[in-house]
Amino acid sequence: MVSAAVLKRVNWPNTYRIIRSIFPPIHLFEDIADPRDWDALASVEAKTNPRIRFEIGELGKVPPARRVSGPGASYVMAPFVHCSTSRPGRFTDGSYGIYFAGDSEDVALAETIHHHQKFMLATNEAPGWTADFRVLIGSIDRDLHDMNGVQGARDPIDYTASQMAGRTLRTSGSDGFVWNSVRMPQGKCIGALWPDVVSIPVQGCHYSYHWDGTRVDYVRQQDTGKVLAIT
Repeated sequence: MVSAAVLKRVNWPNTYRIIRSIFPPIHLFEDIADPRDWDALASVEAKTNPRIRFEIGELGKVPPARRVSGPGASYVMAPFVHCSTSRPGRFTDGSYGIYFAGDSEDVALAETIHHHQKFMLATNEAPGWTADFRVLIGSIDRDLHDMNGVQGARDPIDYTASQMAGRTLRTSGSDGFVWNSVRMPQGKCIGALWPDVVSIPVQGCHYSYHWDGTRVDYVRQQDTGKVLAIT
């Protein structure tokens, strides 16, 4: 039951989020100081550049008071304005965005490797070094709902219960969630429901994931060249 989700102060000096390196920065979020001006500016830009609406995403999904701006803001805004029901998550059906992150780089790797494997299997991709990713390092100091006591919230396959719980808590005003990682239980994950819940991150290292046809078996640190086996 959602009532089992109690508020818990989450104060992590570092959060780790891993995203695809092809992610295009949305400079509107970084160059314009006042987020209240974004909707009008995006409308003007779209009249001369039809692609701008796609690049910026759905600004209406984030109230102006909860938007963030400045250097690096694109990394935080992107999951909220580019969410889609074709890309659901543990606590969202995709109709609204969530900023997911782990309390360690290993947790972020484990979580993203799991989802990358699902994609590669579904699309029957050939073996090889398939994708480049970047690490985003931020922080959080916020009261979040602890989902570990919510029935079904950590189911490894079925997200039905967790998505229902996520929607209910979001509607009631929650800032987000914290739970023990399903892919690495000794670690923890957060899911921020609004951009202003987390700090604007800085970029960490880059990784490549190797696909052997059935699973991700190696990752390579691009800055050091070190190759790590995934067990």
